[in-house]
Amino acid sequence: MARSVGYYPPSDAAGGWRSRRPSRAERSKFDAAFERAAESTKHGGLLVAHRGLLVYERYFGLACREATPNTASCGKAFTSIALGILLGQRPDLFPDGLDQKVFTPRYLPAEAFPLDDPVKAEIKLGQLLAMSAGLTGNNPAYVRGKEVKLKQTGADGWQAMVDRTAFTTPLWTKPGEGYCYATVGPHIVSIILRHLTGMELQDFLEQNVALPLGWGRWGFAYRRTEVTHTPGGGGIAIRSTDMLRFAYLLLREGSWAGRQIVPASYVRLCGRRSPYNPHYPFSFQFNVNTDGDLAPGAPRDAFWKGG
Repeated sequence: MARSVGYYPPSDAAGGWRSRRPSRAERSKFDAAFERAAESTKHGGLLVAHRGLLVYERYFGLACREATPNTASCGKAFTSIALGILLGQRPDLFPDGLDQKVFTPRYLPAEAFPLDDPVKAEIKLGQLLAMSAGLTGNNPAYVRGKEVKLKQTGADGWQAMVDRTAFTTPLWTKPGEGYCYATVGPHIVSIILRHLTGMELQDFLEQNVALPLGWGRWGFAYRRTEVTHTPGGGGIAIRSTDMLRFAYLLLREGSWAGRQIVPASYVRLCGRRSPYNPHYPFSFQFNVNTDGDLAPGAPRDAFWKGG
């Protein structure tokens, strides 16, 4: 996606994205990327925007523009951006910024206490966002770039988005001393946001992202009896052209039609190797290519979230 100065697409109900036909050479490359995507899942699609123009939109399986599929872990990126918005709106809530230690009654509800491990009191916000808080998740884990196999893995999927499970997930290492993909981490971020604002993550995103960007119908999956709050660890269900609007917001460093929705400084932190995670190329809920090791053929400033 390339930049386009001064252009922001209206909602689909108000006309949607401008578009143009791709050139023959572009079409050939886009079709090849589409076929690669179609090999990875039964239902999906590919949308490409260039300088504010939608130049490619194609779907396979049951996917279509109006579909709102469960995008699984892609939802983690939205949790991160919501927290970035809160940091910009209320810096007073985090006197130490990303160094703020967040396993305290100021940031978490009473049911999180007493902590099942006193070491958790040392977890910083930046570590929680970068999955270097030491919380047990999936294999493999990494320490300074070296792969480590956990003796026991943690909860994943919807089970990791039950508040009590998140609070009682054990540490596999001390905070900051390793990276492990743990879904409970971003869910705890959503709990912090909920505790501080009194709003569910979905309501916060509706007010601060969905409405200003002009999203259509959207919501969250993973709603089960045990999941009583917006699942911060994943499951956003959003239309394809609105997912593209979210990507365009990040491309514009958090700016949308004259309004700075997300602090530009936070978006930049999302797109590059993080000092809070020296172990693996994963920033604040985004994979990053700062060193070119995750995607050698892609630009070094590329960042993304898989689901």
